[in-house]
Amino acid sequence: MFNINILKRVAITTRKSIKLIVLMFLSAIILIGLVVLFYNPTYEVSLNGEVIGYTSDKSTLQEKINDYIAKDEEKNIAFIQINAMPTYELCLLKKDVETNDEEIYTKVTEDSTPYYKYYAITEDKEEKFYVSTFEEAEKVIDELEEKESANEEKIGIIEKYGKELKEFTDVEKCVSELYEKKVIVQKSTYAAPSASNYTSGSSSAKVSLGISLINPVSGVITSRFGSNESVRDHTHSGLDISAPYGTAIKAAASGTVTYSGNANDGYGYYVIISHGNGVSTVYAHCSQLLVSAGQTVSQGEVIAKVGSTGNSTGNHLHFEVRKNGITYNPQNYVY
Repeated sequence: MFNINILKRVAITTRKSIKLIVLMFLSAIILIGLVVLFYNPTYEVSLNGEVIGYTSDKSTLQEKINDYIAKDEEKNIAFIQINAMPTYELCLLKKDVETNDEEIYTKVTEDSTPYYKYYAITEDKEEKFYVSTFEEAEKVIDELEEKESANEEKIGIIEKYGKELKEFTDVEKCVSELYEKKVIVQKSTYAAPSASNYTSGSSSAKVSLGISLINPVSGVITSRFGSNESVRDHTHSGLDISAPYGTAIKAAASGTVTYSGNANDGYGYYVIISHGNGVSTVYAHCSQLLVSAGQTVSQGEVIAKVGSTGNSTGNHLHFEVRKNGITYNPQNYVY
């Protein structure tokens, strides 16, 4: 009898439990149905901790943002830096509240900085022109080499990044502006002036050179233009300035070096600089030459060192001023 009562109680409890479970299950279904009816599962989007909107397609929105950040080679954009990336949190959004993907995208990207990539073409490491692609820069180098430009070894390429895009120059103009014709210099056979050719090859008159000269070296004048001395068998065609061995000799004016060497003609080691319009200057008896034929030099640039090479009795600079092959008194222009 006792066992039957216990079984009855267990059965009653079981039925009540089943009814409760069924009731809870039905309630859950009803609740889910209500949620589906009135809400959509979506993502709440925040930027720097502030909610800026909602999206139902997190992947598509983030992919669009990533595409914006990625480089755009057509516009020379290497990448775009934005201040902060959005964060996403799953939530339920009422169906009457709309998502705003475009507005979110605008807010994320509006405060951004593009970084551009381009190429600088340099000469002696100084940036001269800018081009869009490495292929264009290479083409400039190749064309200058084909033309045997005198400065081809000085031309280089630098990859550049910056917040501002430089103005680009087309390949043809780059080549045209950078090209330098090689100066072919014949070995000098210029001989020291003799008394017999001095009258026709030299003049004490002052002519206009069209340029201003500076003193090529500091020192004491030991022999003047036109002097006749026992140390030479001709009238002096230049100016001798005594200075210690190794003193720097500077270019009297800007120009192009047309000779640098020792022609065994009495001048020893010497340099000739052409300044245009038939004007040139000569720097003789040097101990060391610091420039080469074809090189462009600036006024005041050190080109050689004082010495006593060639037909010389001591350390000094023999300095000449020439125009159209005629030597003129340097003291009309310097010292």
